[in-house]
Amino acid sequence: MVGTNVKDQAQKRKQKTLLLVMSVVFFMGALSYASVPLYKLFCQVTGYGGTTQVAENTSDKVLDRSIIVRFDANVNPALDWKFLPTQRSLELSLGENALAFYRAENTGSTPVVGTATFNVTPDKAGIYFNKVECFCFQEQLLAPNQIIDMPVSFFIDPDMANDPNLDGVTTITLSYTFFKSQVQSGTAATSEKKAG
Repeated sequence: MVGTNVKDQAQKRKQKTLLLVMSVVFFMGALSYASVPLYKLFCQVTGYGGTTQVAENTSDKVLDRSIIVRFDANVNPALDWKFLPTQRSLELSLGENALAFYRAENTGSTPVVGTATFNVTPDKAGIYFNKVECFCFQEQLLAPNQIIDMPVSFFIDPDMANDPNLDGVTTITLSYTFFKSQVQSGTAATSEKKAG
C-alpha cells in the first residue's frame, strides 16, 4: 500500500512538472509570435527609439521652416537582398506632404519573405514624423532577381516648430532595416503563382 502511494505521488509530480514545462514552452512560443506586433504597439504609443507616428490624413498646414529628411537603408546579413533609398534626401517644409521610395532586390536564388523595421534620428523628432503610408512591418515576398519600389508617404508635423528641444534640428534621418521574415512557408508556391 505504502509503495503504491509513493508511486502515485511520484507520478503526479511528473505530470505536474510536464504540465509546467509544456505551459512555459507554449507561453514562450506565443510571446515570440506576438513580439513584433507588441513591439510595434509599444513604440507607437511611447515614441521609443525614434518611432514615428501614423497619420490617417495628409497635412493641411505648411510652415516656412524647412528641414532635410535623409533616407537610410540596411539589410540584415541573413537576407540576400539589396535595399536602397531611390533618393538620398529631400528638403521640405514642416507640414509639407512628401513621397519617397525605397528599392529592394532579391539577389538570392530562392523566393524570400522580408519585413522591415524603422526608426528616426534624432529620437526626439520621431513624435513629429508622421507616416501616412509605408511598407514597414508588412511582409514583402520577392522572387529571385525581382525588384520592387516601395513608397513612404509622410510629413513632418508643423507642431515641431513649437518644440524648443528641436530648435536646432535641421536634419531628420529615416532609417529602415530589412530582416528575413520568420514566416517563409509557401514562398515558392506563392512566387510561382505571381510569376505565372
